[in-house]
Amino acid sequence: MTKRLVLDNWNDWLVPGSPDSLRLHHSDASDRVWVCPPDLGGGYYQLIPLRDDMDLVILDYTLHQDVVIEALDDGNLLEFTFYLAGSDKGYSFFCPSLGFKQLGVKQERKRFFKVEVFFKQPTLISYFQSFVEHLSPQAQLIVERLIQHMNRYHSRWPSVINEKSDAFVEQLFPGELYSEAIALNYVTRQSITTAMKQVIGQILSCPYQGATRRAYLEKKALELVGLRLNAMTQPNLKDEEIDAIYQAAAILREQVKTPPTIEMLARQVGTNRLKLNQGFHEVFGTTPFGYLRDCRIWQARWQLMMLERSVNEVAASVGYSSRSRFATAFRQRMGVNPKMFQMQAWQWAS
Repeated sequence: MTKRLVLDNWNDWLVPGSPDSLRLHHSDASDRVWVCPPDLGGGYYQLIPLRDDMDLVILDYTLHQDVVIEALDDGNLLEFTFYLAGSDKGYSFFCPSLGFKQLGVKQERKRFFKVEVFFKQPTLISYFQSFVEHLSPQAQLIVERLIQHMNRYHSRWPSVINEKSDAFVEQLFPGELYSEAIALNYVTRQSITTAMKQVIGQILSCPYQGATRRAYLEKKALELVGLRLNAMTQPNLKDEEIDAIYQAAAILREQVKTPPTIEMLARQVGTNRLKLNQGFHEVFGTTPFGYLRDCRIWQARWQLMMLERSVNEVAASVGYSSRSRFATAFRQRMGVNPKMFQMQAWQWAS
């Protein structure tokens, strides 16, 4: 059974809780705590204000059923997320909140346990810029193209959007640009290092209270984000080799329906199969086939939201001859089957 929630804000599905709850790792009267409604599951969301422009969040809950949430994200926020349990366990993500509608799925019996550091104005601009500076030149070009497109769409958009929108982010980008942004899904992800785990452990076991606790957690949160940025090392490849990998990735995005073989792809970008596979691991942390599979699913997501096509038509357009195999792959990546996803997206748009 899937529960559908249509909300004004992303966390409105939670209900107020108490900082005195014994399930929290530590707390203070200034913390803001919400808990999961008993009919949906159990757990909590704890927001710890550190500064006017910075918050720390500890989140830990498990649901009894699949939940599809349709809501506006907060906008004017940059988020560094560190997953300690769940399908993304062991990874951290850089997530700008752009003030758009979001359609997300929370799966049943999957523990969501993570630590998040949020930056607000004015600090978020410097952290956004710092993140971009740590990207490869090829990824920076993609970011620049996306920003240029955003500027045309929203004249007041600087580095992140400044006000709420009534659109899905998928409605903002044409299919080809949305497809190109898939490359950024990889560069926003980073393995949690041993040093990061140590700092996260210190955050979760903070022994202090009051102003001392806030100062300690602020220091540790900034240390954690610094480690996250410094871990974004550039691929150990020559510039021309990185260019070849990005060129190969572009070919896969453009030819998801009938992609070339690995040997053909390698020849097209002037390399060999071994170097192509090694290069994809260096740049994207996956194989060319893994990259192709993700491209197919993300392009299918865009089509299901934006085009009046049947699931069979969408599956065929991204290279699946079997609807069942497409549905399985889509659910594994998006958490819900494609028909359900399409119905939820269209219900919002109607």
